[in-house]
Amino acid sequence: MLRRHFVVRGWVQGVGFRWRAQQAANLYGCTGWVRNEWDGSVTMELQGEEEQINRVLVAVQAGSYVQVEELEQWDVLLVPAEAAFLTL
Repeated sequence: MLRRHFVVRGWVQGVGFRWRAQQAANLYGCTGWVRNEWDGSVTMELQGEEEQINRVLVAVQAGSYVQVEELEQWDVLLVPAEAAFLTL
């Protein structure tokens, strides 16, 4: 189990990125959150197994209007009591 923080840049706001992230996280059993940032990027944290997290990323990037130009990521501390994926 791990938790990964992402900063996603590109054409990621106003294209269903957050909705798709929530649907994919629920489908693959991840918890965490996603939110739009003032600079046009999207910040997201996913918690789950490595394969689950990777599947969420693939599903989000498969959106017909989503265009990821830059993806920063790093591991952060687990949130043990977290039970859902939220769109903030």
